[in-house]
This record gives sequence, C-alpha cells and structure tokens, in this order.
Amino acid sequence: MLVSPIATTATEIVLPGKVEPSGLDVRVRELPAPAEGQVVLRMDATGVSFAEQQMRRGKYYDQPPFPFVPGYDVVGTVTATGSQDDAALIGRRFAAVTKVGGWASHLLVDAADLVPVPDEVDAVSAETVVVNGITAWQMLHRIAKVRSGATIVVLGANGGVGSTLVQLARHAGVKVIGTASARHHPYVRDLGATPVDYRDPDMYRRIREIAPDGVDAVFDHVGGPGLRESWGLLRRGGTLVSYGTAATKNEDGNSQLPVLRSVAQLALWNHLPNGKNAHFYNFWAGKRRLEAFRGRLREDLTQVLRLLADGALTPQIAARFPLAEASAALALAESRTVAGKVVIVSDPN
Repeated sequence: MLVSPIATTATEIVLPGKVEPSGLDVRVRELPAPAEGQVVLRMDATGVSFAEQQMRRGKYYDQPPFPFVPGYDVVGTVTATGSQDDAALIGRRFAAVTKVGGWASHLLVDAADLVPVPDEVDAVSAETVVVNGITAWQMLHRIAKVRSGATIVVLGANGGVGSTLVQLARHAGVKVIGTASARHHPYVRDLGATPVDYRDPDMYRRIREIAPDGVDAVFDHVGGPGLRESWGLLRRGGTLVSYGTAATKNEDGNSQLPVLRSVAQLALWNHLPNGKNAHFYNFWAGKRRLEAFRGRLREDLTQVLRLLADGALTPQIAARFPLAEASAALALAESRTVAGKVVIVSDPN
C-alpha cells in the first residue's frame, strides 16, 4: 500500500560523460512511486567525495555508464513510503550510502539502507561522516585493528576521510602522523596529528625521523609508486591499508587497472616473511551477503554519529553549496585548496 500517492518532482544533477565540472547537466523528472520496502527521501545534505571526482573522468573502479546522477551518500527526510508498515519513517531524518544518485532534491532509497541520525546532529554535520565516517571507522577498527598507544600514518590528513580518520584515531588514544600541504598544517595540528608536507621529496624520510621504529599502520589513498614507500614505513606486525589510487586519477586508460595492480601488489607483500599485513579496503566488500553488509554499515555509522553527537568528533565542513551550484562544489573539491568535505544542500524554496 502506497502511503503517499502524491507525485514527487525531483531535480537531479546529471553527469553526462567525461566533462569538466562546469559540464554537469540539470534535469527535472517525476519520481516513480516508492515500491514495497522503498521510501522517498528529500535530500537535506549530500556531498562531494573523491569518488565523484574520479567518476567525472570515467576513472572510478565500477561506476555506471554515463549519463547518471552522482552522489555517494545523503542525509535526508522521508516524505513517502511504499508500504504502510514503514509509515512511521515519514518525517524522520536518516543517512544512507547510495554510491550514485545523491545529487538530487528527492530520491528513492531502500528503507533497509537507512540509518537514523540523532536529533541533536544537523544534516550538514551528519553528511560529513557518512561514507567518510564508515570508511575511516572500518579501516581503523575492523581492518587495521589499531590499539591505544599505537602510531599510524594518514596520507591526506586534511581530506574528508583523512580528517575523520585522524579524529577517530586520536579518540582511541592513537598517535597520528598526517601528510598534507604546508598551508594545511595548522589544520592538521588542530585535529591532533603531527603534520608532514606531502610535497616534500623527503617526506618518507621525515616520517621515519618522527617514528624511527616504524609505525603500526599506514592508511594510503594515493597508491601508485608511493605504495611501496608506505609499506616500508611499517614495523613488524604493522598493517598497510590502501583505499584508493589518487596518483592515477588523471591518467588515461582502463579505470580498473590501477586498482587491480594495487590489489596484486598487496597480495604479494602478504606472503613475505616479515610479519606485516597489507589490505585493499573496498567499501562494498561483502555486499553479496546483503543483510550482514547492511548490519555492519548500520552498526559502524551509528557509532560514528554517536561520537559526533557527543562532541568527540567535530564535523569538518569545507564549504556548502545549494544543489543548483553542484558544479561549483565539484570544482572547489577538486581544487585541493580546502580541508574537510564540500557539502551540497537542498536548494532554497
């Protein structure tokens, strides 16, 4: 039974192909009525992640064919449901990971993918820790299993995932060395990390000076040739977590090849008799067991949102733009001049 038969008009930002940020299109369409188990979510906040920056170049590992609506995650309010059983969801605010589709005024989401947002957390703040928070939490606690007193390296400590990872690590009693450009070093210090300039050709030597006995974990979103340097920073028993291939984002060619190369290299390192561990973090790993995947996601995001509500995490908001200015939001995120996450909010009525 459809709870709300009123048609919903959605404004969507469309990525039509390999275009510059200014080449995004806008379309308006009527959403289909939500099916059983679906809801209509009014977007209150979405964001620009590194995934969208890769997608517009056709470089994200398993992106859909053009054209499509980008938007990896969203925070919004349920306005309609596909069944009477879900009617209590209407008017409540939730977060969801969508992978695509978030850059829209309204969208259809499976009710099982919704994670409640605490009342004391506003939509923009919550948006900064949806995919970023889940990624950081799972890498730190589920994969590397870093303990209090450990020392880790976070590449790109000023970014969306990086800044969240630094905060989660510091909350857990972990010492953090974070790389960023020199202009972002005060920001990285404020997060609680020791900054190192990623543009310094001696960056890895500098990290070794700070941690001469090696580090317990390295979180590397860059990939490419530098992955070997990250591996070399680890002490015996340490863990390298690779979660991106930013070094190759501007290269032409197959979008899957850089990831496959990284995965192969990490697998080889895992067979070396040095006690180190290497992992490639895939957000969507385990989705074939959908209920278990959803359960982990819900559990981890709930933990992160609670830390945000309690003040243990501070939302890192680089800037906010209305949906109509999504092109400007994407351009700013790609400029590498900001710290934190660029957030897109619903257009004013």
